[in-house]
Amino acid sequence: MATLINEALVSDLEVLRKKIAIRKIQGWSIIVAGVIIIVVASMFEQPIIAIIGALSLIPGIVILIKIGSETTVYKNRFKNEIIGATLSNIDPSLTLAPTNGIQEEEFIYTQLFTKEPDSYKTEDLISGKHDKTSFYFAEVHAQYKTQSQTKNGTKTEWHDIFKGIIFSADFNKHFNGTTVIRPKDLSSSIGAWFSKNIFSFGDKDLIELESEYFNKNFVTYSTDQVEGRYILTPAMMEKIAELNERSHYSISLSFINANMYIAFPLDQNYFEAPIFSSLLRPDFLSDDIAILQFMFNIATELDLNTRIWTKQ
Repeated sequence: MATLINEALVSDLEVLRKKIAIRKIQGWSIIVAGVIIIVVASMFEQPIIAIIGALSLIPGIVILIKIGSETTVYKNRFKNEIIGATLSNIDPSLTLAPTNGIQEEEFIYTQLFTKEPDSYKTEDLISGKHDKTSFYFAEVHAQYKTQSQTKNGTKTEWHDIFKGIIFSADFNKHFNGTTVIRPKDLSSSIGAWFSKNIFSFGDKDLIELESEYFNKNFVTYSTDQVEGRYILTPAMMEKIAELNERSHYSISLSFINANMYIAFPLDQNYFEAPIFSSLLRPDFLSDDIAILQFMFNIATELDLNTRIWTKQ
């Protein structure tokens, strides 16, 4: 899909990007050189030279501090102007709020994850409407921590609960219960989503569905068996299977209240301004465009615009 971005805007940001890249390289080069001087001087017991090395760190730190504000301006302009224009080209309904996201309370509310986060970050909330279906999605990085005692004190380690995109769409039906679909493959990269007692779902019952693919690849459970099967028609299961096959990692879904939530684990952070690669490359937005188009097309992929239900 061709993206019509103002060439003058890209050129203007490319000048700023080059300046930031050069100054960052200069700053870090000075700091690395200073550290090397300190290490070598310490090895040969030359305190005066070590002091000189320490003082040489200051110009590098000053350079990085000074370029910090311009870097912030550059990154904000990239999201608001470049990504903003890309969204408009895909569909005029799409809007971006870079500093907003899926709030932690909603992340927990989705019931897609068995652990509550100790660290939670979210950004780049994108909202829109595809035909009759309203939706929004954002990047999320949620982690939990573990602590253990060592000879040197307490050791804290951080583990990912989820890193990727959480997508929410209006399902046009108020659900009486909660239905959750999680990947079954514990050896996948999302194995951390599961607790050790994976088949203990509290007030939810495991559903065996009439889909070999579903029963092989997912664990499905619901507080309302009838409603769960009502949602997961053969056609819906087939479309979820197709969406899962198109995703890089296994997806997870839940149907709560009137919303459908989908978690897409991802390796990279999207919609970020490059610092050390050119904006003049013809494919510099290819990954961002691909993920945006993928998210926008979910309503079509899952046939959400066919309103077979009405809200009660």
